[in-house]
Amino acid sequence: MLKLKNVSKFYYNKGIIATGFTKVNLELKIGEFVVITGESGSGKSTLLNVISGLDSYEEGEMYVNGQETSHYSEKDFEDYRRKYIANIFQSFNLINSYTVYQNVELVLLLNGYKKHEVKKKILKIIDEVGLTKFKNTKVSKLSGGQKQRVAIARAMVKETPIIVADEPTGNLDTESAKEVIEILKRVAKNKLVVVVTHNIEQMEQFATRIVKMHDGRIIQNTEIKKVKNEPQAEESKYHNISIFNKYRLGTRNTFNIKSKFLLLFAVFFFISAAILAEYSSFQMSEEETKESGYSVGFRDLSEKRILMNKKDRTSFTDEEYEQIKKLSNVDYVVEDDVFIDGGVSIAKGEMSFYGSMLDINNLKEGVNYGRMPENDDEIVLEINEEHYYIKERIDEVLNKTFSIQKSQGLNAWTNESVREITIVGIRTYSNEENNYEIKFYVSKNILNEFRSEMNKNYSTLKIFMNNKYEQYTLEPSDSVPSGTAVVDDEFKYQFKNYKIKNQPLSINVENIYYKEQLNLSITNTYTKSNFKKLTGKDKYDTNRYTIFINTNDYNSLFNKPSYQSSVYVKDEKQIEETMNQLENLGINPKKVTDFRVNQGEIYQRIIKIIKVVVTIVLIIVLFFISYLIIRIILKSRNIYYTTLRMLGATYKNVRRILDIELFINSTLSYIVLLLFIYCVKQNVIHLEYIAKLSEFLHLKEYVLMYVILILMSRLISIKFARKLFKNTAINTYNEEV
Repeated sequence: MLKLKNVSKFYYNKGIIATGFTKVNLELKIGEFVVITGESGSGKSTLLNVISGLDSYEEGEMYVNGQETSHYSEKDFEDYRRKYIANIFQSFNLINSYTVYQNVELVLLLNGYKKHEVKKKILKIIDEVGLTKFKNTKVSKLSGGQKQRVAIARAMVKETPIIVADEPTGNLDTESAKEVIEILKRVAKNKLVVVVTHNIEQMEQFATRIVKMHDGRIIQNTEIKKVKNEPQAEESKYHNISIFNKYRLGTRNTFNIKSKFLLLFAVFFFISAAILAEYSSFQMSEEETKESGYSVGFRDLSEKRILMNKKDRTSFTDEEYEQIKKLSNVDYVVEDDVFIDGGVSIAKGEMSFYGSMLDINNLKEGVNYGRMPENDDEIVLEINEEHYYIKERIDEVLNKTFSIQKSQGLNAWTNESVREITIVGIRTYSNEENNYEIKFYVSKNILNEFRSEMNKNYSTLKIFMNNKYEQYTLEPSDSVPSGTAVVDDEFKYQFKNYKIKNQPLSINVENIYYKEQLNLSITNTYTKSNFKKLTGKDKYDTNRYTIFINTNDYNSLFNKPSYQSSVYVKDEKQIEETMNQLENLGINPKKVTDFRVNQGEIYQRIIKIIKVVVTIVLIIVLFFISYLIIRIILKSRNIYYTTLRMLGATYKNVRRILDIELFINSTLSYIVLLLFIYCVKQNVIHLEYIAKLSEFLHLKEYVLMYVILILMSRLISIKFARKLFKNTAINTYNEEV
C-alpha cells in the first residue's frame, strides 16, 4: 500500500546541506504494526514526517496505492493527509482550550461532517479510549496519558487507512504507556500503524515489523509477523468544510481564550477610534473654514478699505493726502498702511498684547475707560470687551507702562524694548464688531519712529560680502562711522589670509514698496573684549554674527515715506465711485477684498487633500502596527492553526476560520465604539471634545470606517495565513514550537 524506493530527504540551512535520511527502501501493508527505532538523530522522525506527508522529499519515489507522489505540490500533500493519514504526536498537538469532545470533533468538522452527524461516533470513540467521564473537560486539565488518549481518539475518528505516531509514549509513565500501546494495537487490525520510538522494549511484543535506522539509513527491516497483503487501502471519505462549521470554529476561537479576545478587541477598538478621530478633526477644520476668508498680505479685509499707490510709483505728499481726505465718501486715510497689516507687540511682565498700530487722529469715537493721550508716550488700546485682561484685570492695564518689543522678523519678537508707552485710554467693542482684533492708537511721531522697524519686518535683506550673498542680522549703532560696518571677528575666516578690514560690503533691501542698496566698507571686527567699545551695545553673546552700521545709514535703508496707503470709506456701496475719483487724482486704487481668498474654496480643497493623504497614511501605518501587535497576540494560536493544517485543513480553510475570528472581534469592538460615541452624544458620558468631533461624523463615515476595519482584518488574516503556509507543515510547526 505504501512503498518507498531510494527515497532521500535533505535540509538546506544558510547554504549548508544536512541529511535527514538517505536511499530508504521500504514497503508497508495494511494491517501492519510497524515500529521504527534508532538513536536520536538517526532520521526516524524525519522518515515518519515524509510518510505522513508533513514533509517533502528530494530524491527517489514514494508510492501510495501504486501512485507516484514525487510530483506532489503542498496542496496534493494536504489532500493526501486528508485521505490517508491520521497523526498522533509526541507533544499531543491538542487544543488546550477545547474540551475532549471538541478536540475529537475538530477533525470531523474540518473534513466536512455536520455537527449533528458525528455526536454518536465521537462519544463511541471517546468511550473506547476510556475518557467518557472527561468528555466535557478541557484538555489543559488532563494528565499526559489522558491527553495521549485524546490524540488517539482524534486519529481513530478520522478513519484513515494509515495512523502514524511519533514517540506516542515518550512523555508517559509506564502504566499510561502500556495503555496507549494496547489501544494502538487494537486500532492496527485493519489499518497500517507506523510508530516511531526509541524504546523498542515497549513495542516489540505488538510489532509485526521492526525497522531500525542509523545515521539516516535503514540497517534492519525485520518482518516479525506476516500479514495479509491488501492490494490497496480504502481512502477516507471527506467533504470540504461547510460554511457553518467555519463559523462555528471561528466563533469558538474568538471567545475560548479571554485574554486573547480582550487584547484583539483593544487593538481593533484603538484602530477604529484613531481613524475616526483623525477624520472628524479634518472634517471639523473643513467646516470651520467654509465661511471664512483670509489674505496672505492683509490682516484687515474690511469692505470699506481701499488700497492705493501712485501711478508714477512715487511716495505720497501731505498735499496729496489733503486732496484725498476732501473726497465726499472718504472717512479717513491711513498713511502707513503697513501698520494695519503688520503687527506690534507690547508687554509688561507676563502680560502682553499683539495688534496693529494706527494714527490717534483716526480714533473718532473716544474711549470707554480712561482718557485720550496728551503726549507722544501715551496711547489708546482698542480691544474686545470680552478679553480676559479687560474683564478681570483692567486695573493692571489702564495707566500702566508697557514696552514696545523689538521685531525679529515677521510676527516674531524679542524681549528687547524699543520704546516705553503708557496706556491712558481703552476703547472696547462687542464680539459682533470684530474678531478679537487689537489696535494701538499712537501719535504720528511714534508712527514715524516705527516706520523703519515695520519696513525692515516686511523686507528681504541680503548682504553681499566676500563675493557671495549672506543673510545676517543687521543693527544700527551711533558708535559706527557713516559709510562703514563693524562685523563679528569670526567673519574673517571667510576671507583669504583672514584679511577682512577694508573689504567691501553691500546691503540690499527689497519689499513690495521699494528697493534700496547701500555700499559700505568693513573697518573693524568685534570680539567679546572690544564689543561695547566698537558698537556701544551690551550683551555680546546675544549679538554674535550681527553686522552693525551707522544709524543714519540704517535709516536710509528702512526709514522711507509712504508708498502705499489705505482709504476707509463711509459707505461701501459707493466704493466704486470713490475709486474712480482716486484714479482721476493719478492714483491706482484697489479694494482690499479683491485680495481675499475664500477659505471655503481654497482651504477646503487643501484640507480635503491633506485629509485623504493623512487618512491613507494613517490606515497604512495602523495596518502594519496592528499586524505586528495582532501577530504577537496570535502567536499563541500559531500552534492551533498549524495543527489544523496537520489535521488536513487547507490554506483556504485556515484563512476562512481566521477571517471569521478577526471579523467577529473587529465587529464587536466597532459596535462598542459606536455605543460609546452614542453615550457621549447623549451626554451620558461627559467628554466635550469627543462630542464636538462626533458632530462631524455621519452615516457614510461610520459605514466607510467599518468597511476599512473589515478590510484591514481581512488583510491581516491573509498575511498571517500565508506565513503559516509558506513552508511544509512540519517545518512550520517546528518553527513555532
